[in-house]
Amino acid sequence: MASSQEQITALLQQHDDNIQAIGNKVLNNIRLTKEDGVYLFEHGELSILGALANYVREQKHGDKTYFNRNFHIEPTNVCVFSCKFCSYSRLYKNRDEGWELSIDQMLDIVKGYDGKPVTEVHIVGGVHPKMDLKFFLDLIAKIKEHRPDLHIKGFTPVELDYMFRKAKLTTEEGMKVIHDAGLQSLPGGGAEIFHPDVRTQICHDKVDGDGWLAIHRAAHNLGMHSNATMLYGHVEEFWHRVDHMDRLRQLQDETGGFNTFIPLKFRNDNNEMSHLKESTTIEDLKVYAVARLYMDNFPHIKAYWPMLGRHNAQMTLSFGVNDIDGTIDDTTKIYSMAGSEEQTPTMTTTQLVALIQQAGRVAVERDTVYNEIKVYEKGYTEDEPAMSLN
Repeated sequence: MASSQEQITALLQQHDDNIQAIGNKVLNNIRLTKEDGVYLFEHGELSILGALANYVREQKHGDKTYFNRNFHIEPTNVCVFSCKFCSYSRLYKNRDEGWELSIDQMLDIVKGYDGKPVTEVHIVGGVHPKMDLKFFLDLIAKIKEHRPDLHIKGFTPVELDYMFRKAKLTTEEGMKVIHDAGLQSLPGGGAEIFHPDVRTQICHDKVDGDGWLAIHRAAHNLGMHSNATMLYGHVEEFWHRVDHMDRLRQLQDETGGFNTFIPLKFRNDNNEMSHLKESTTIEDLKVYAVARLYMDNFPHIKAYWPMLGRHNAQMTLSFGVNDIDGTIDDTTKIYSMAGSEEQTPTMTTTQLVALIQQAGRVAVERDTVYNEIKVYEKGYTEDEPAMSLN
């Protein structure tokens, strides 16, 4: 599967001068410009993008493909915001159509994983006005009291910005309070597309791009790690994608706090943007490949397999991706409600490892910050009860 520099150099000769110049930058570890990124989207053929992205992936990680054992808690799908692409949330005024979990109910979910080797709880949901900072500080404290070893990753900047403003705290003050309470890392959600021209169209009433970046910067300055996402394939243009990735790359230069970048495919079921066509598989693979080439200071690129489908996610492993997420708890509704490929998104560990190995890769279990826990040998069969992985 590996491609040598000589093989890629020969392949580059079949392409125009600009692609050759960009490819030679990649081979010589020279950072791409924004113009390079846009040109790759506009003119890069899938074959050369895949070869270059796979080269970078294997230079960084060889054949290793990561996943971790965790479970999701979604406190509510009731939300004060009205993102046009969202199929998940219910506006606060229509909250009878949604769910609202109490602290005790969420703690019961945590207790349901007692005795199972999960390493992380992932908490994310809608923005409910009654679920304020104090509410979530109490939840974090009770989770830590019950299971101190569990890594708590939670809350997008959309949720955190609302909590902090309601508590009359600055971003830095709010992040310190919630980190001191036990929040250890941030997921990547809520980023969508940073540029205001797009954000105004699809999610005008929630935290803007600068605010999203400020919260992650504050988290990184406290020693926390986080992820980053980009919602693609709707109203944005190629340069909006590159602008988004560039802002993330700049913050990573500054702080080094991002673990992984996760492109998220827009799905058009049950939302206000259902009239838009979804991106093709070829377009999806190009996004992952360009991300791997442009995000040179991000250690990892992750594909979320329930959104893409198992086969397509497997293909991304040849287009720069080195983390395929994991088996997903079928109570995770954010993507299934939007029309994801996997309406019951669950895989056992055995199935997940086999999916990775069938792509010629090595399955590696990790913790939240990518410390390796276990390398899986071929022929692995599950020696523990089926569980949710993510």
